Amino acid sequence: MTSEHRIEMLESEIKKVLAQALREYKDDDLKPVEISFVRVKLSGDKSYADVFVSALGSDEHKEKVVERLKENKGYFRTAIAKNIRLFKAPEIRFKKDIGLEASMRVSQILKKIEEERKEREDNEES
Repeated sequence: MTSEHRIEMLESEIKKVLAQALREYKDDDLKPVEISFVRVKLSGDKSYADVFVSALGSDEHKEKVVERLKENKGYFRTAIAKNIRLFKAPEIRFKKDIGLEASMRVSQILKKIEEERKEREDNEES
C-alpha cells in the first residue's frame, strides 16, 4: 500500500470518526443534521488534519459553527485517538468549506451570462 493511499484511507476514516463523534456530542449549536464534514486533508507527517466544514444557514451561522467546533476540538481529537490506531492523533484545524458556495456562484454567473446572450439574440432578430 502506497503512502498516498494510506493517507487517503486515514482521511476517510477520520471523517467517519468525526461524524460519529458529532452525532454523540451534546451541544445545541452543533446539530449533526445541519453540519457536514466535507473533507479531511492530513499533513504529510500526519500531525495536522484540516477538516473542511459545511453547515446549513447564513454565513454568520456557518462561522459560529466553525468557531464552536474549534472550541471543542479536544473532544474530536480524543475521538480520533480512541478509534484510529495512530502514533499520535493529529491536531485538528476546522475550516469553513467554500467549495459549494463557489460552485453556486459560478452557476449563477453562467445562468446570467446565458440569459444576457439570449436577450441579445432576441434583440438582434427584432
